Amino acid sequence: MVFGLENYIVNPYLRSLVILVLVFIVLKIVIFIIEKVILRFTAKTKTNIDDIFVKKASRPVTAIVLLIGLRIAIEELPLSETVEGVISKLIFSSIVIAFAFIVYLFVDIVLFVALKKTIRGESSAVRESLMSLIHSVLKVILVVLAGLYVLDIWGIEIGPFLAGLGIAGIAIAFAMQSSLSNIFGGVSMILDKTIKVGDLVYLDSETKGRILNIGLRSTRILTFDNELIIMPNSKIADSKVQNIGEPEPKSRVIIPFGVAYGSDIEKVKKIVLAEIKKVKHFVPNPEPKIRFLEMADSSLNLKAYFYVDSFEHRFDAIDESNTRIYNALNKNKIEIPFPQRDVHIKK
Repeated sequence: MVFGLENYIVNPYLRSLVILVLVFIVLKIVIFIIEKVILRFTAKTKTNIDDIFVKKASRPVTAIVLLIGLRIAIEELPLSETVEGVISKLIFSSIVIAFAFIVYLFVDIVLFVALKKTIRGESSAVRESLMSLIHSVLKVILVVLAGLYVLDIWGIEIGPFLAGLGIAGIAIAFAMQSSLSNIFGGVSMILDKTIKVGDLVYLDSETKGRILNIGLRSTRILTFDNELIIMPNSKIADSKVQNIGEPEPKSRVIIPFGVAYGSDIEKVKKIVLAEIKKVKHFVPNPEPKIRFLEMADSSLNLKAYFYVDSFEHRFDAIDESNTRIYNALNKNKIEIPFPQRDVHIKK
């Protein structure tokens, strides 16, 4: 008997209820004091992450306190050993689950902050992808460990169970070979930093667009026509990927144009060079160049090469530079030829 209450309360059910309430109140007061002391220390830290953890962990801690009180209280009830044993196992299983949830909160809230600091140099997209992956793995590990401990409480042999899981895992791995290759493909892309959210990529002549999301199974790409393409990660990991935004956002613009035979090439180069330097988002380094490439059938063909600050501005720069070059050549009376054919009719 607990606290000698049998001398004051004869009814075992009422006595059990009183013990449950007393144990809950006492433990709750102790935990309340400990929580206040911890919060006083955590208030001195520079971050509020520890305060958030203490507050979020209060509910599972309260549940554990209630379960401990319930376990002590049922000893006062006239129950058979079998029934008491089943109830005890249920209570201990619930305590294990609540404790696993507290561990999950600690890792999710406190340790993740330290992890973010260690990968602070990474881009936000890579960091979020890594955190999402670790988050998913953490959930699986905690569920498995808590489940195995609960099975041990109920007297179930874990060895044969693990062996069965291994055989089943091999069978599932063969059945889900395609899905697993997609998952490992997504992990490899995240870790190798092949692509990240926001990048503009060319996979082939038909698949071009901006990365919207990199999941564990597939990657979502938004095309220039505002159409969504969902690509399996394994296909992207095994194919050639042209990442327009890497290794830096600066991008080259190439403008082909032609002038008529008899034009002063040096004058043409100076005019075009002056115009492309006026293009919005133009960057002077690397230095822009105008190259005379070919004496074609109908024209003297040249190309202008220059850089803009970001690949996002490349198409606007193409439009603006074409307009400026055309207007400047017309203004300076430099003929822009077009393909033509002379036909001589023999009488």
